[in-house]
Amino acid sequence: MKRKILSVLLCVSMMAALTVGCGNGNKTDDSAASGNADTQDQADAPAADGAEDAPAEDSTAGDAAEGTAGDAAGGSSSGEKLVVGFAQIGQESGWRDGETMSIQTYAEEHSDTIELLYADGQQKQENQIKAIKNFIEQGVDVIGVAPVVETGWDQVFAEAQDAGIPIILLDRTADVDESLYATFIGSDMVEEGKNAADEMAKLLNSSGKIVELEGTVGASAAVGRKQGFDEQLAAAYPDIEILESQTGDFTRSLGKEVMESFLKTYDNIDGLFAHNDDMALGAIEAIKEAGLKPGEDIKIVSCDGVKGIFEAMVAGEANCTVECNPLLGPQLFEAAQKLKDGEEVEKWIKSNESVYTADQAEAELPNRVY
Repeated sequence: MKRKILSVLLCVSMMAALTVGCGNGNKTDDSAASGNADTQDQADAPAADGAEDAPAEDSTAGDAAEGTAGDAAGGSSSGEKLVVGFAQIGQESGWRDGETMSIQTYAEEHSDTIELLYADGQQKQENQIKAIKNFIEQGVDVIGVAPVVETGWDQVFAEAQDAGIPIILLDRTADVDESLYATFIGSDMVEEGKNAADEMAKLLNSSGKIVELEGTVGASAAVGRKQGFDEQLAAAYPDIEILESQTGDFTRSLGKEVMESFLKTYDNIDGLFAHNDDMALGAIEAIKEAGLKPGEDIKIVSCDGVKGIFEAMVAGEANCTVECNPLLGPQLFEAAQKLKDGEEVEKWIKSNESVYTADQAEAELPNRVY
């Protein structure tokens, strides 16, 4: 309804502009078209490798999100297209870049029926909340969000609900009442942690001392993977001891830094469990610089299944990755269309995933697209 009102106002504005002069009106239209093109080009461009090591300044994130939402929504007042606003976490890892690529590519390939409003939260919850508020103001059909942390979403989700806009949680959950979101699309993080514990036990013959690199504090992926891993070790493998567990914030650079600290503190590390592959790749660098052989002297199990960890396994520098599929674009827009059409969707739409070990890495490597 809001887009229809905007459309009427736009028509009135255009008629008024014509009474002043076509030259001014044409100039305004050309400027707006240029702005939309610039915004879309930026959204479609793939994230640069290593972006997680140098995130952009967050002082401009809110303005960027607001500008993207405003420009994009202005071009789709007819209501014919499915308009989805998506608030991404940022670019903390290759996995995250793969998810962004999947969403943006799918929207681009279906641009005749889909309009994507994309906002990069730059690892800050306040940026994501501002983006969601902007999407609400623009009257999108559906809002998707990958929550950077679990808590603190109740108010803004309630605002979306009051506006009649359903929320889709993508790859991470939020600690809110289930009535505040339509569906969660993603993995069972606790199960991933359990699988990782089983694989570590196989590598260590159920006995040894390990360290754990956790993801972002408060993120559902970090909470679930730690819960599953730690509980499975305690229940099934009591002779595997976790020497220390510390956050690496899901980034390669901090993963390396924390692993360096672990290596200086302990000289008896048998294994490393990293909550994502990027932290594991950073840790591999630290292990090699310390004169040890990753994958041999220190067994390495991580989560996600990015191309880089498969390359490390082929090189003998990592042992196992528990896949967490980021290519969720098709599922996101399929669910969004159903919600726009008033159809029911499952509360949890699970992604298909596997566990890969070093002996499978070479055959699977060509299939990795992220």
